[in-house]
Amino acid sequence: MAFPERFLDELTERNDIVDVVSQYVRLTKKSGANLFGLCPFHSEKTPSFSVAPDKQIYHCFGCGKGGGVINFIMEIENLSFPDAVAFLARRANMPLPEEAQSEDTSRRTRLLQLNRDAARFFHETLKSPQGAAAQEYIRRRAISPAMVTRFGLGFAPDSWESLANAMRKKGYGDQEMFEAGLVKHGRGGGVYDAFRNRLMFPVIDVRGSVIGFSGRILGDGEPKYLNSPETPVFSKSHNLFGLNLAKKSKNGYIILVEGNIDVVSLHQAGFDGAVASLGTSLTGEQARLISRYTNEVILCYDSDEAGRKAASRAIGILEKLDLKVRILQVPGAKDPDEFIKKNGADAFRNLIDASAGQIEYRLRDVEAKNPPTTDEGRVDYLKSAAALLASLPGAVEREVYAARVAEKVGVSRAAVLQEAERLRRRRIADAKKREARDAARPTQTAQPAQRSIRYDDPRSARAEEGLIRILYLDPGAAKGKALPPPESFSSSVLARLYRELLHRVQTGAAISMAVLAGQFTGDEMSHFTSVLGAPEDLSHADKAISDYIAVITGRTEDAEDDLRALAEKYRKTKSFGG
Repeated sequence: MAFPERFLDELTERNDIVDVVSQYVRLTKKSGANLFGLCPFHSEKTPSFSVAPDKQIYHCFGCGKGGGVINFIMEIENLSFPDAVAFLARRANMPLPEEAQSEDTSRRTRLLQLNRDAARFFHETLKSPQGAAAQEYIRRRAISPAMVTRFGLGFAPDSWESLANAMRKKGYGDQEMFEAGLVKHGRGGGVYDAFRNRLMFPVIDVRGSVIGFSGRILGDGEPKYLNSPETPVFSKSHNLFGLNLAKKSKNGYIILVEGNIDVVSLHQAGFDGAVASLGTSLTGEQARLISRYTNEVILCYDSDEAGRKAASRAIGILEKLDLKVRILQVPGAKDPDEFIKKNGADAFRNLIDASAGQIEYRLRDVEAKNPPTTDEGRVDYLKSAAALLASLPGAVEREVYAARVAEKVGVSRAAVLQEAERLRRRRIADAKKREARDAARPTQTAQPAQRSIRYDDPRSARAEEGLIRILYLDPGAAKGKALPPPESFSSSVLARLYRELLHRVQTGAAISMAVLAGQFTGDEMSHFTSVLGAPEDLSHADKAISDYIAVITGRTEDAEDDLRALAEKYRKTKSFGG
């Protein structure tokens, strides 16, 4: 999809990368001219995600992702290039050029409209005589009319083509309904409704668009909840039910529960920060989505073995994002909905106030698995508890919880700390060995972070990177130079980048990250950004260009020592954006 370059340049000018990224990432740490924050694309506790305002690019030193503002929206919103451009155009109140209306963008818009109309159909059906069974279910579950409206609840009738026929009347085709996950193909070649005899919960994203559905069966049968399949506008692992409402909560925390009914019940009781994953265990993408709106999460899962495993897994994902995690266990009830109906909202609020921190919860789990009732059990408990303490980053945390462990089994706190410190030293030593092994492999160290891009000749590729970097940062430095042709490059991806830059330098056209974003893949743009962020002394650009050309054209000896020194330089230096 080709957008006019002038349009793309204006688009990026009106969508400053710091302003856009700040809506998703807390940019608080400064390094020179750059801003740093926790990467939204992988789990980390130490900020390695950098934004360079002067170059209008971002780069993560941890996962390697990078690019301009369009690439960022493509990654964070899981959009294609045309859809990301349309997203930013709406943000800046810029009309899209008529000639640039892409088929993909139109298709996405059409599917969102179809989902919206399907949600209205389900909602209207719920209020009609056809929805009597669902109305009775809602009454039994004590869901108020206000909550029905707030969540847009609906009913899919026990019919093969009720939705399909209603959508056909609105002009939608069978293939569109299939792409949206609303119908399935029958053996005879026709289609039938995917959701039948179910209470319908529209899944609404944080921008207010209906992207999918979750349907709960009214009677017996499996699955209890049926969710929309993966579609061009819906991904279960990237969304949470209720987050469109919970993001506005003033409670200061998000409550993560297992079921949609629990979310509705909690909102009705005043706990409007409740969300649920859509039939899946918590994913890293969902956790990062939560971290945009809060720094504290309360896990409220079932207390059975499956619930405990899910909680432990969620703790591991959430703590990597430096989120405060508490675990709320519901006594005498199978879920929050049942507890609130039995005991009221105030009793549930007391449970929140008394909920355990994740370390305390994990120690309880260690104790449940290793009951310290015998000498053997005490030893197993101490070993497992010490391993948990060794994973804690703070000395104060280790000291406090070591005292609790020691008291539990009647040993000294010093003994517990000594064992935890021994395990901690072993972990640190293992990490250093891995780092040393990596540093000892200069050829591997010189490879790009993106696994889809490999260098056959790392030494030449580093010189190719250097020439690309100077062309981008200081195009005037190349004037009068006999630049090598792209065919002389050892790396095909660098050759493509170089060919584009060389054309622009020779024709005097502006070099724009926005234009490049439409021509290269996400991995290629991430790699390009890391190339731009590497150190380069532009005050000696003439000499550097000559040296780079000499290496690329093979006029110097290829020495392993040179490659080792180059790898060491890049390993020790993390300069980005000037």
